[in-house]
Amino acid sequence: MFSLRKMLEIPTPDRALPGRAQPVPTAETHFVSGRPLKGPYPEGTEKALFGLGCFWGAEKAFWNIPGVWVTAVGYAAGHTPNPTYEEVCTGATGHNEVVLVVFDPKQVSYQQLLKTFFEAHDPTQGMRQGADIGTQYRSGIYVYDDAQRAAAEAAKAAYDKTLRAEGFRPITTEIRDAPPFYFAEDYHQQYLAKNPNGYCGHGGTGVACQIGTGVAAN
Repeated sequence: MFSLRKMLEIPTPDRALPGRAQPVPTAETHFVSGRPLKGPYPEGTEKALFGLGCFWGAEKAFWNIPGVWVTAVGYAAGHTPNPTYEEVCTGATGHNEVVLVVFDPKQVSYQQLLKTFFEAHDPTQGMRQGADIGTQYRSGIYVYDDAQRAAAEAAKAAYDKTLRAEGFRPITTEIRDAPPFYFAEDYHQQYLAKNPNGYCGHGGTGVACQIGTGVAAN
């Protein structure tokens, strides 16, 4: 049994669960749009990857944004290859619950996605999001190129400055190069579309949204 202390610490690679060689089965298409979850994605689209607490509500924050082609939930930034949900929940994989966002940059900018990210959760809580406690609920931005990294760092600095001025704690969001993304199981994909009354810890409840940061998205 894993203690709370261990759940709040990312395991070292040698202590992480071994995982498996084959991907965990998932849905073929997006439950809302019907588009292929794993692609092929249209030419000219780009990918973004975010962790902002329970991925059910996190995904919903993105899938209706004009210019977002498809979203999917999964696991990233840990050590265990092809993990299951149950394994991630133990804290012994090091993975975060994340949302993959495939978007058309001609219709929606990466900066606009960052605005949604910061304002849909509380990025100051470390290894938790509200009542959800564990390394899989940490705030994270996983970047695919130098331009995304620069935008993410700038947005983090701007929100951090404003939140500190309002008396909030420092932002704990990790910014890393995008690691391997493992699709979560079928029943997690677009969970809140399948279960409209299901648990959701998001939806304009982030501290940045509540106080109105005034941070603009280009």
